[in-house]
Amino acid sequence: MHSIGIDIGGTKIAGALVNDSGEIVADLREPTPAGDPAAITDVVVSMIERLRDGHDVIAAGVAAAGFIDAAQSTVYYAPNIAWRHEPFRERLRERLDLDVTIDNDANAAGWAEFQFGAARDVHDMTMLTIGTGVGGAIVTADRLMRGGFGTAGELGHLRVVPDGLPCGCGARGCIEQYGSGRALLRMANEIADAGGIGLHLAAERERAGGLTGDIVARLLVDGDPGARHALRQLGTWLGQACASLSAVLDPELFVFGGGVSVAGDLLLDPVRESYLAHLPARGYHPEPRFAVAELVNDAGVVGAADLARIHAASAS
Repeated sequence: MHSIGIDIGGTKIAGALVNDSGEIVADLREPTPAGDPAAITDVVVSMIERLRDGHDVIAAGVAAAGFIDAAQSTVYYAPNIAWRHEPFRERLRERLDLDVTIDNDANAAGWAEFQFGAARDVHDMTMLTIGTGVGGAIVTADRLMRGGFGTAGELGHLRVVPDGLPCGCGARGCIEQYGSGRALLRMANEIADAGGIGLHLAAERERAGGLTGDIVARLLVDGDPGARHALRQLGTWLGQACASLSAVLDPELFVFGGGVSVAGDLLLDPVRESYLAHLPARGYHPEPRFAVAELVNDAGVVGAADLARIHAASAS
């Protein structure tokens, strides 16, 4: 039996036909018409119909950044798409003879890692996705935590610095401002301004208007001390946040996904050190493991498809 996963990003929409072992059978990519909700519906419907053609499909799941209600039906708010209280599931059901669910993209990615990736051997997992911002997903006792209104897991908005840097959510001091890819670039550019990073790339930095993600990635691979110091700062903040999360959630495993996670142990080592330094009652209970995500760019479509399959099976 197959299900379909659709992952709507700010610039592209990914779709995949997925079997019940989490393997992708076929996939598609289309640009996102982010400013036109009706056009997004058209693209998603078209992708589902094309992926479904000739296959026995039980359900389709759609993942997108934003607040999704507990019924997996309405998008309360999406930061990159013109959706405000959008009844997206009903719009799709009007045009598709198929069970459809809607999920937050980080929840979908986290579920994929729990079922088929880095967390497949545990029952309790917390995942942080380290991209432009910081997303999150929580699995406890083998169940995805959605919360009373469906918006649990927004871990990027855990406050780590009282009256700290302003965040796009309206608060100040959120971990997203200290532990995201955007934060890494800010820290790296501050070090570069002081002459401590990538001096041989000064001309390239000037042309680009600052260090870019690609430049920082190259510097990390080259072992540039300033770039690695910036990454260590990032990991230190994330480890502090994980210590607070551990006191509440007690996961067996923390998984890190998103673009920054490709740094592997260069990221995880300072995360572990900072976690232990901030952990309450250290040494009196087991400590979690830390790992990077395994499914990388496929996690969103695989997780959305599997969550849709589970929803359809439970409803039948």
